Amino acid sequence: MAAELTAHDLIAKHRPTLDQALEAIRTRAYWSPHPEHPKAYGENGSLDAEAGKAAFDALLGTRLDLGQPGTDDWVGGEVSPYGVELGVTYPHADIDVLLPAMKAGQRAWRDAGAEIRAAVCLEILKRISDRTHEFAHAVMHTSGQAFMMAFQAGGPHAQDRGLEAVAYAYVEQVRTPDTAEWTKPQGKRDPLALTKQFTPVPRGIALMIGCNTFPTWNGYPGLFASLATGNAVLVKPHPRAVLPLALTVAVAREVLAEAGFAADLVALAAERPGEGIAKTLATRPEIRIIDYTGSTSFGDWLEANARQAEVYTEKAGVNTVLVESTGDYKGMLANLAFSLSLYSGQMCTTPQNLLIPRDGIHTDQGPKTFDEVVADLARAVDGLLGDDARANALLGAIVNPDVKARMEAAASLGEVALASREVANPEFPAAVVRTPVIVKLDGARKFWEGADDEPAYLSECFGPVSFAVAVDSAADALDLLRRTIREKGAMTVGAYTTDEEVEQGIQDVCLEEAAQLSLNLTGGVYVNQTAAFSDFHGSGGNPAANAALCDGAFVANRFRVVEVRREA
Repeated sequence: MAAELTAHDLIAKHRPTLDQALEAIRTRAYWSPHPEHPKAYGENGSLDAEAGKAAFDALLGTRLDLGQPGTDDWVGGEVSPYGVELGVTYPHADIDVLLPAMKAGQRAWRDAGAEIRAAVCLEILKRISDRTHEFAHAVMHTSGQAFMMAFQAGGPHAQDRGLEAVAYAYVEQVRTPDTAEWTKPQGKRDPLALTKQFTPVPRGIALMIGCNTFPTWNGYPGLFASLATGNAVLVKPHPRAVLPLALTVAVAREVLAEAGFAADLVALAAERPGEGIAKTLATRPEIRIIDYTGSTSFGDWLEANARQAEVYTEKAGVNTVLVESTGDYKGMLANLAFSLSLYSGQMCTTPQNLLIPRDGIHTDQGPKTFDEVVADLARAVDGLLGDDARANALLGAIVNPDVKARMEAAASLGEVALASREVANPEFPAAVVRTPVIVKLDGARKFWEGADDEPAYLSECFGPVSFAVAVDSAADALDLLRRTIREKGAMTVGAYTTDEEVEQGIQDVCLEEAAQLSLNLTGGVYVNQTAAFSDFHGSGGNPAANAALCDGAFVANRFRVVEVRREA
């Protein structure tokens, strides 16, 4: 769109959507303005499936020139987990030139006010939404997600999370009025009278450090929370997943310029192979906000060393499901099988540890021993993934060699209840596709109280690996659950029980240790999925993450309110 975007037009166009988002986060009811079905696209300027694939193909082997200042080189090298060399090159920035240019645009962006900033952000999201098919291929070929998951999680669900962040940012900024007339009575004397002006001011430049597995879903909340609160945003993608975020930066720069703001309010920081610029950027004095998704070790480093910035991290955790009893044994197995299989377990919300009493559980099909439960779950996974076409659609591809190595090593840790198998992908023969492995381990207290070496299930094993852990009782399972959350963190906790006392015990642990809990899921909702505007992703209250996506705390400290007082 070449025409200039006026503030009036932007607000008129997007205020209804913003109002609906505000209502959704208030009620926590289901709502999304971004269609999940691929066939919903192709009208009103959006790309349909064929046009989106053609747009992605046209990007391959090209130079993505964003028009950024300080470009001193061109970098690239992404290879799809499906074996495709993308061949796209991106601007490499001289940070000493780029950061001052980004800062220069902040004054006008600050002065625009919360409503105009929200409207500009919603225009960015709308244009990204129109290109969802193109973005889906970019996410698929950088993350290894299967196409439908890349389409939904990398497209509408990511866009929902971005919009959710804008809504929360708007709420927090307008909580304080723009102006106030203040009068204090003084008895017989004239009252004291002041006119007060309140302005949300940005902290500075925000650094968004992207991840390999969910570049848009995990990246959009921080990006849009910072932008909507008046900050410039420097996007530092994962070296293996640059394209989806580079396209996002391109759209944002286009919209900002058309709306009369500096395009440099959003910029890309791509890096040379092995350059590792995240630490250098994170400690620059200009960087005042950092959003990060990835390993615990680097997240801990950021929290300890980027002292000049507000740091929001999502790190690793050990997600646990406690299985004590169930009134729908078949539904429980099907639900768990899907949860363990989706995207080859390469989600920060995928269950890892299944705590099951060694004496077995009560079910609607009668009592089941520990071994029977594990064997039945293995059969459920096998049945779900028995057809290679369906397996490819659910599993996607292994994102990097480290995941494959961990999966192969896990088989030596205990008795293998379900061995992983290779799945051929006829469309992408170079893709590494593996079904999950389930390993049986003993969770007796002697293995986790005072032992020199921690048991394997107390460390995250990211990827298609699950441990069926035999525990002595439901009480022991609760103790182990509490220790796991407190020491290792958890993005999700699941539980199956028909016992009110056990259910209350599980809730107490999760409330006290600040972990998000899903109880007795047997249908089409899974423990590793969360819905924007309704579910909180992470809690910010245990070691897995110091923030939640998305709540008021996620946005409120990205700006401060500055007051100017005058005599009335």
